[in-house]
Amino acid sequence: MSNYRITLLPGDGIGPEIMSVTTGILKQVGEQLGIGFEFKEALMGGAAIDATGSPLPDETLAICKDSDAVLLAAIGGYKWDNLPRHQRPETGLLGLRAGLGLFANLRPASILPQLIDASSLKREVVEGVDIMVVRELTGGIYFGQPKGIFETETGEKRGVNTMVYSEGEIDRIGKVAFETAQKRSGRLCSVDKANVLDVSQLWRDRITQMAADYPDVELSHLYVDNAAMQLIRAPKQFDTIVTGNLFGDILSDAAAMLTGSIGMLPSASLGAAGPGVFEPVHGSAPDIAGQDKANPLAQVLSAAMLLRYGLNEPEAASRLEQAVQTVLDADYRTGDIMSAGKTLVGCQAMGEALKQALG
Repeated sequence: MSNYRITLLPGDGIGPEIMSVTTGILKQVGEQLGIGFEFKEALMGGAAIDATGSPLPDETLAICKDSDAVLLAAIGGYKWDNLPRHQRPETGLLGLRAGLGLFANLRPASILPQLIDASSLKREVVEGVDIMVVRELTGGIYFGQPKGIFETETGEKRGVNTMVYSEGEIDRIGKVAFETAQKRSGRLCSVDKANVLDVSQLWRDRITQMAADYPDVELSHLYVDNAAMQLIRAPKQFDTIVTGNLFGDILSDAAAMLTGSIGMLPSASLGAAGPGVFEPVHGSAPDIAGQDKANPLAQVLSAAMLLRYGLNEPEAASRLEQAVQTVLDADYRTGDIMSAGKTLVGCQAMGEALKQALG
């Protein structure tokens, strides 16, 4: 029997609700397959700020480092929006990524056949879309120095952020991207802004050089503005996309909305060693928190990514993914994916349907 230590970070808003459903599902699939889970809950985000004054307490980071994988729900909310930047929930997320060395973010955007009509784009545009965005996560403009708001000699304030990538940072995310493309259809598109940014020119040069080591992968390049347009115009041309932190942040959200609801999409953040962090793409939705309206499916699919990429338990991952397909085939829908003729259910009822689907 395999045993794993999983750190749970329920966070804020709907986070505790969707986490509760998901841990129940994990326990059930674990019992079916002889997998043991030791769950340890820790504070992060707004909940941590209220309790400790920090969005990422030292104790939480230590617990995460001592686990086999981290399952994060959602952080943030209106309550903490006006705090100083270093105290905001999002700063805790950046600290978690840096503290665990999570340099690679994998965000799938796959259209589920049951939800094609939930997309804002035409059926013929999105049907069959299956994209994996590989985003560099601990470098680029979010972490580059110098940064801050400074006062000039004239007394005028000036905001500064620095976009910077080293060869080593590019090479390690490139390796993840090429290997991911190898496991998919063998097509990789690298997105940059090499026509105007020196840092992007280095990015393109390194990714192009790496392509020689992956002859089974077809490499292409797009400028980020064109890539954004092409994602909406003809998304099926993409399979695996690799890009930097800022561009990946934007493009992965655009890709997410191709599927009809950001509430359906999981993500994985991985490092060279140690635990990864697995979380849904959506936010904390404070407007519906505590009302049993949340969609737990992205959290469950994040747990499936945890099993597949974090623990190397592909059978358990497939069972969770199939359970999601089964409840959608049975026409159960939460409010965010509701359409005519379907059965509206709340967060807990969707969880019960998932348990029944697991058998």
